[in-house]
Amino acid sequence: MSDSPGWASPGPDPSSGERKTGAAGAAEPTPADPPTPAEPAAQQGDAPQSPDAKWAEGQPPPGQWSAPTGPPAPGQTPPPPPPGAGWGPPGGPAGWGNGWGGPPPAAKPGVIPLRPLGIGEILDGAISTMRAYWRTVLGISLTVSVVIELCALLLQGVILKDTTSKLSDPAVSPGEALRSLGSVGAGALLVGLISLAGTIVATALLTTVTSRAVLGKPVSVGEAWRESRGQLLKLLGLLMLLALITGLVLAAGLLPGLVLGAVAGFDAPAVALIVLGLLAAVVVVVWLTVRFSLASPALMLERQGVSKSLGRSAKLVQGSWWRVVGVQFLAGLIANMVSWMTVIPFTVIAFAVNGESMTSLIGAGGQPTSWSFLLITGIGSVIGGTLTLPVKAGVTVLLYIDQRIRREALDLELARAAGVQGYAPGTAPGTAPGN
Repeated sequence: MSDSPGWASPGPDPSSGERKTGAAGAAEPTPADPPTPAEPAAQQGDAPQSPDAKWAEGQPPPGQWSAPTGPPAPGQTPPPPPPGAGWGPPGGPAGWGNGWGGPPPAAKPGVIPLRPLGIGEILDGAISTMRAYWRTVLGISLTVSVVIELCALLLQGVILKDTTSKLSDPAVSPGEALRSLGSVGAGALLVGLISLAGTIVATALLTTVTSRAVLGKPVSVGEAWRESRGQLLKLLGLLMLLALITGLVLAAGLLPGLVLGAVAGFDAPAVALIVLGLLAAVVVVVWLTVRFSLASPALMLERQGVSKSLGRSAKLVQGSWWRVVGVQFLAGLIANMVSWMTVIPFTVIAFAVNGESMTSLIGAGGQPTSWSFLLITGIGSVIGGTLTLPVKAGVTVLLYIDQRIRREALDLELARAAGVQGYAPGTAPGTAPGN
């Protein structure tokens, strides 16, 4: 493994021999000491000798020594255990460290310990990355949030302002109404494309930053851009493919009900079939979304193609679907709460600055709000996006790393890349926390 964020291509699971430490073989058998001149007869079996004859003159008398398996003599203190025996007394320096408290903590060169992670550690790692590398992380998310919000602001304040006034006019001709709807659709499509491009860039750069944060190595925005720009087109293709899959699944769920409604009329059976088909499609979409949720970090960090990234995500999520969806749901809930906590106060300020009620600001014809209202609420949206983008991206990357540690012993490769000396799973990391 190199110290690049791509690490190494996935390989077979490490054998048990690779994870063994050298501590078990530290005590090697030594050749027997050569016989001393004082005991040739005893070795040749000529005559039995007393125990005292086996001691040299410079040694203490045998009465002060106890047999290894016998009890100590009355009034004597048992000898201390040999150093480094592995199970020292409570509070002693030998063994597992601090008494009987279990194995030592895992190596932690960066924002997470190199072992299987708990849910809290994944969330804490994402927040710690934003806190430790705030210049890089917030610079990326702030730039993307500002660009996306400016486009949305122009759409609401320029395009929608004219089109909605025309659509609300009862005297508007059908041609003008169609042109207005076309303008709204074109503007929404443009904003959607810009948002998609910004999301792709932010995801790629934040993935690189988080992967370096795991190793404890800082990275600038320029370095993150140079290392991730080669995968941007593949990441675009991945997101478009996922969107296409979602659309096809939803269309397949609605198709039977729509066909029945077109043939026999949209009566109760057709409507019921449409509702059931839509519900089934939503369940499949959710299942596929979670199954392929780790495809983006797999594409960026393993330098994989689109199809192989989907396969890697499906392999890593297999058997852990509920755990992955739980972590993603909790991260999304926290991110949305942070976003609401920033947007709602700015919305209240916007109403107070305009001095009007929500009904008067929106207008009877459904017109967009004033420029001052849009600017103030836009500032809240930018702040919310700046804070939530890194959390979402960081959780996804750390969840991917956690799954690879559990299945492929990625902690070994991460320890080598981080320069951890003497790292071995049997000695350095502690036990995995509860999920």
